[in-house]
Amino acid sequence: MAALLAPAVGTAAAATAGALGWQPGLVLAAGLGGGGALAAIAIAGAIGRMRRILTALEDGVRSFRDADYSLRLAVDRRDELGDLVRIYNDLGDALRAQRRDIVQRELLLDTLLHGVPLATVLVSAGGRVVFSNRAARQLLHGGRRLEGQRFAEVVGQAPVEVGQALAAERDALFTTVLQGRDETFKAGRRTFELGGQAHTLYLLERLTPELRRREVEAWRNAVRVVNHELNNSVAPIRSLAHSARRVLDRPEHRHRLEEILETVEERVDHLAGFLEGYAAFARLPVPRKQPVMWGDLLDRVRRLSPFAIEAPLPDGPAHIDPGLVEQVLINLVKNASESGSAPEAIVVSVRAAADGGSVLRVMDRGPGMTDDELRRALVPFYTSKPQGTGLGLPLSNEIVEAHGGRLQIENRDGGGLVVTCKLPAA
Repeated sequence: MAALLAPAVGTAAAATAGALGWQPGLVLAAGLGGGGALAAIAIAGAIGRMRRILTALEDGVRSFRDADYSLRLAVDRRDELGDLVRIYNDLGDALRAQRRDIVQRELLLDTLLHGVPLATVLVSAGGRVVFSNRAARQLLHGGRRLEGQRFAEVVGQAPVEVGQALAAERDALFTTVLQGRDETFKAGRRTFELGGQAHTLYLLERLTPELRRREVEAWRNAVRVVNHELNNSVAPIRSLAHSARRVLDRPEHRHRLEEILETVEERVDHLAGFLEGYAAFARLPVPRKQPVMWGDLLDRVRRLSPFAIEAPLPDGPAHIDPGLVEQVLINLVKNASESGSAPEAIVVSVRAAADGGSVLRVMDRGPGMTDDELRRALVPFYTSKPQGTGLGLPLSNEIVEAHGGRLQIENRDGGGLVVTCKLPAA
């Protein structure tokens, strides 16, 4: 409005100067001065209002950077600056609604994570716990909160098997003692970026109930398999016995008796070998420990099935039952060979443990195991091999635990499997 009045004010000032008898030059100066002053006042006012709006917009945008979307600006202009203020308000409303939605989703996710039995721990790049659910707190810290603590210190207070499994590069299966009972877990970790920072998610899945359920299922399958094998052997033997009686009644066919008896003997031997494999799992003896040099034991097993030995071996003896641990090695090397690994790709290593015990590892370059196979690897009679019995790994686990040790299975970097047997000192 002041800008519109400026010409009129200038004209009035010039007329007044003329009426007072001023010189023409002074009259012109008076007209320009009056109108210009009023115009300058008007322009200064407009610029001031624009500056206040721009300052408010700047403060609002800064609040966006701080994730504060509550600041709204009043707008009574219908020019480009008013349109900019309205766009700012619309953007703030959209971001505020989006944030409410994210908060609700986070609350839902937090509720779900606290309700699942899968122990979950999120660790920042600095090694501190950012999030832990209820299962993780109970497993690693007696139910107390973990947030803000150093994850390495938390793991250091947990059973040693837990720390070793969480440190593995790949998913690992291990057994440890919790509250006086053996518990089997699958451990894994995933690395990803969150808020531009690297984070690591650690997962511990308790498999003991599932293993027990599947073990019952496996026993049922075993009974069916045993029944099937018995029928496959008993039926031919019964038929051959009938044929033998008929041959005895006909002297001209007695030469066939030798053939019949050989077939009966073959079926009996097959049945005896089949039942012996199942019986071995049920009658595991108590280990009779004695000092044994690892080099001697590995050499005996290598005569049966070739593999490479990773040097050096411990200088001192291990206090183990040589026959039982030899059976563990035979089972593990046989599994590695059946995985398709070449003999030179099957590697056995033995290292002295910090507590004076031994850590025995058998590594291969086969296809490894799927997640489901890892979960069921220690279930008796479960096998993914067409001709397998499903007893090698469970029997090896029983022998290692009978020594007071632990067996751990994990996939190997670059392909293959690593089976680790931790055997305690004498």
